[in-house]
Amino acid sequence: MTAPMGDRAPSRLAYALLLVAPLMMSSNMLAARWVEGSVPPVALAFGRWFLTVAFLLPFTARGLWRCRAVIAREWPNLLLLGALGMGVCGPPVYLAGATTTATNIGLIYSTTPILIVLLGRVFWGERVSAGQVGGIALCLAGVLTIIARGDPGVLATLRFTAGDLWTVLATMGWAVYSVLLKYRPSRLDLTGRLTAITAGGVLVLLPFLALEFAFGERAVFDGRTATIWIFLALVPSIGAYLLYGKLITMVGPSRTGLLMYLVPIYIAGLAYLLLGEQPRLFHLAGVALILPGIYLATTTGGSTLKRAKGGG
Repeated sequence: MTAPMGDRAPSRLAYALLLVAPLMMSSNMLAARWVEGSVPPVALAFGRWFLTVAFLLPFTARGLWRCRAVIAREWPNLLLLGALGMGVCGPPVYLAGATTTATNIGLIYSTTPILIVLLGRVFWGERVSAGQVGGIALCLAGVLTIIARGDPGVLATLRFTAGDLWTVLATMGWAVYSVLLKYRPSRLDLTGRLTAITAGGVLVLLPFLALEFAFGERAVFDGRTATIWIFLALVPSIGAYLLYGKLITMVGPSRTGLLMYLVPIYIAGLAYLLLGEQPRLFHLAGVALILPGIYLATTTGGSTLKRAKGGG
C-alpha cells in the first residue's frame, strides 16, 4: 500500500474495503445470536482469539522475534488494545446474543462512528468538516429509519434488554480501540501488530476464563463448538480486523468508523439469505440514506484524508 499509486487508486481500494469489512464484522454478530449462550461468552471469545493467534503465528513469529525490542517498548499499548478489542468487544457481544437480536446488536454498533468522531475531536483535535457531519447525519437517519421500520412512532416505544446494554459496552470499547489504533501508532507491520494485540487480548481474557470456569460455566468440546471457533477466528477476527486496521491507516478512524453504518444492512441481507426474512421497503429507504451519507463523509475534508493516509 505504500508504493506510489497516485491519489485515486488508494481511494478506490479504500471504498472496496469499506464494503467488505462490515460484511465480515456482521458475521460475528450473527454468530453471537446463533450460539445463544450455548457456549459460555468468555470461553467463546477466548477460543476465538486463541485460534486467531495460532493461525497468525506461522506467518508472523519470525518477524515478531526480530522486533522483540519494539514489543518490549510497546507492550502497554498492545495490552491496552488487546483488552479493548478482544476483551471489551468480545464476551459482552456474546452475552448480548442470549437476550437480544443480531439486528439490535448491529444497530447499536452502528453508533460507533459518532463516538469515534467525538473522541477524535475532544482528545486529539481531529478536524471534522461540514460534509462529514452531514454524511454522518444521513447515515444516522438511515439507521433510525431501519430501527423504526419506517414509522417514527416506533422510536418512542423501543425497549432495551440486558443484551442491548452489553452491546453498548462493547460499542464504546470498539470506538476507543479504533481511535487508539490511529493515535498510538506502532513500528510493527499490520499483521504482526494484530498478532501482538490479539496475544495481549488472550492474556487479558485468561483470568475471566478461570472465573467463568470456577462458576461452572464450561464449553463443550465438540464439532459444533470447534466449527464456531474456527469460523470466528478466520472471518470476523483475522479478516475483519486486518481490513479494519488497514483502513484506519489509509483514511483515518473517523471515516473507517463509518463502515459500521453498513452493518445493519448486511445483517438484514444475511437474515434474508440464511433465515428467510424478507426485506421491507424501510430497509431500502435506510440504504438510500446510508450509502450517500458514507460517500459524503468520506469524500469531504480532503486535508484530513491526506493526513490520515500518512498515519498509523
